Amino acid sequence: MSLPASREFAVEVVQRLVDAGYEALWAGGCVRDFLMGNEPSDFDVATSARPEEVRAVFGKRRTLAIGESFGVIVVLGPDRTAGQVEVATFRTDSSYSDGRRPDTVTFSTAREDARRRDFTINGMFYDPLREQLIDYVGGRIDLEYRILRAIGDPEERIEEDKLRMLRAIRFAAKFDFNLDQRTAEAIRKLASEIRVVSQERITEELRKMLAHASRAKGIRMLDEAGLLPLVLPDLEEPWSDPDYAEQSLRMLASEHDGSCVLSLAILFRQLPTEADISGIPAASKKQQLRASPVVQLGKRLRLSNREIETIRWLVDKVPLLLRGRQLPLHQLKGLLAHEHRDMLLEMARLLTLGQGAEAREHFAYCQEYLSRTPAETLDPPPLLNGADLIALGLKPGHEFSQLLEQVRHAQLDEQISQRQQAIEWINKHRNEQT
Repeated sequence: MSLPASREFAVEVVQRLVDAGYEALWAGGCVRDFLMGNEPSDFDVATSARPEEVRAVFGKRRTLAIGESFGVIVVLGPDRTAGQVEVATFRTDSSYSDGRRPDTVTFSTAREDARRRDFTINGMFYDPLREQLIDYVGGRIDLEYRILRAIGDPEERIEEDKLRMLRAIRFAAKFDFNLDQRTAEAIRKLASEIRVVSQERITEELRKMLAHASRAKGIRMLDEAGLLPLVLPDLEEPWSDPDYAEQSLRMLASEHDGSCVLSLAILFRQLPTEADISGIPAASKKQQLRASPVVQLGKRLRLSNREIETIRWLVDKVPLLLRGRQLPLHQLKGLLAHEHRDMLLEMARLLTLGQGAEAREHFAYCQEYLSRTPAETLDPPPLLNGADLIALGLKPGHEFSQLLEQVRHAQLDEQISQRQQAIEWINKHRNEQT
């Protein structure tokens, strides 16, 4: 049985460094995943070779000096299936004045390199040529006993990089491990220092946590560690209601979508999707949306505009879907033809888990209607467009867009189905206005 291309290339990288006279080992997360019986998504190699020596072995055309000052060289595989391997020189780190990266690094040995890493399960090495584990930090035992433990002094590891608090919880949740007591105490003690970490890095950890099936455990652990109101301050008020918190955790645990966006919509489902700006002169709908708590939250989290709009749409529309039987057809069809319909249906399903029979009946009706309604009935081509209205003698403006919308509603409500009927509808409307 042949090896996956990425693993085969990772073995080749080690082999070539060893053939050149250097020590080389798989390192970090790929070793952890390999020992757990999972195929690593990527491979890292640690070596005694200095960065310039790594580039000499593989050639400058096959290497990228992305982190050369920290001893890191990326070696490119022969094709996309092989991927790339990050090769790092064994090192020790000095102080971390920015709470993220070491000020300087000193090239060292494998044993010293292991002791500067974050958690024991991420601090092991593996020799794929001899099929031998090298473990200086007790990672194998912690894997067996399902414990997430910082290497050395937990407070020192966290002081070096405050993001390790979130990483500890994400790993513990992902692998269903328990946090080592000293590590958990250090996280609770230093939780407030997460504020020094950039929002982009915090959000990246949240993305990974919320996109994984262990998301409910991760959020619960963030709460227990005192980190939840710090990384998601908008959640502090609704989370103070135990019923809201427990319902949220149940929904996250039962979620099938695997989407960070849907998870955030679940957590913030009670936030307004429009802001009250009625006192602002010439306030518009767009201003209301831009100033809404949901949109402001998305901006603080540095989400993309598309992600923010999707979350806002889900939070705004899910109450409608749970009244599906009562909706006019144009509204129901609009929801069920939307590109994010599946996420909306999943969010509605999760909400019905904690609600009565009426909500479940409305949800069942929406599912049944969707199953029996062809796509061309849900979202048929519009009968008229702007050019048609101009040809009828109408001038573009506010009424122009309103007429197009009303014709579309009549079409989706199945009151009209032909272009000529739509024209007659327009003419009738114009006659009533004169």
